[in-house]
Amino acid sequence: MMKKATFKSVFLTGLLVLVPLAITLWVVGLIIGTMDQTLLLLPDMWQPERVLGFRLPGLGAVLTLAFIFGVGLLTQNFVGQKLVKWWEQVVVHIPVVGPIYSSIKQVSDTLLSSNGNAFRKALLIEYPRKGSYTIGFLTGVPGGDVINHLTQEHVSVYVPTTPNPTSGFFLMMPKSEVIELDMTVDAALKYIVSMGVVAPAMPSASHVAPATRRPVDPPL
Repeated sequence: MMKKATFKSVFLTGLLVLVPLAITLWVVGLIIGTMDQTLLLLPDMWQPERVLGFRLPGLGAVLTLAFIFGVGLLTQNFVGQKLVKWWEQVVVHIPVVGPIYSSIKQVSDTLLSSNGNAFRKALLIEYPRKGSYTIGFLTGVPGGDVINHLTQEHVSVYVPTTPNPTSGFFLMMPKSEVIELDMTVDAALKYIVSMGVVAPAMPSASHVAPATRRPVDPPL
């Protein structure tokens, strides 16, 4: 016999349907609204509201995406690549601006490049204390004078916070204490953002044996 639905259960069911939709629409609206602000960079006589006579929401987002695509298209040919190199040589020689630009470009090249090695592997590490575990991401290996003060082979690990993975901690851990997970980076990020609610699917038993410690191989 079907159990009679109560007001509370019906209300919670409605929340489960509407909350994800509302948050998604809010985030999308926030992104579009932010991208629309790029129209303020145009001269007053070129403002869409002045040309069209009314405000068209989302036009700034479309133009921004088109501009990014156009820049990517132009820089893929020989002439575009030469112009980019010339521009970078000019910028890096500007006091104050040069070092900031170089640092940001290094990070963006590492994170956004299709052949970059950042966040290529999800790791299981013991943190913040012994017996407590969390998920981190391999970002490389220590460099500079740091390696002269480490007694064994280490890897660089980024440990994101929950539910906001854009902030976190940078750790240098012994390679022997890091476990590589049979889990995609996307699945690991979803696991972190959901605070452990959305657990990744279990790998097949034939794929990887449980409780097997697999030392991670750092990227070159």
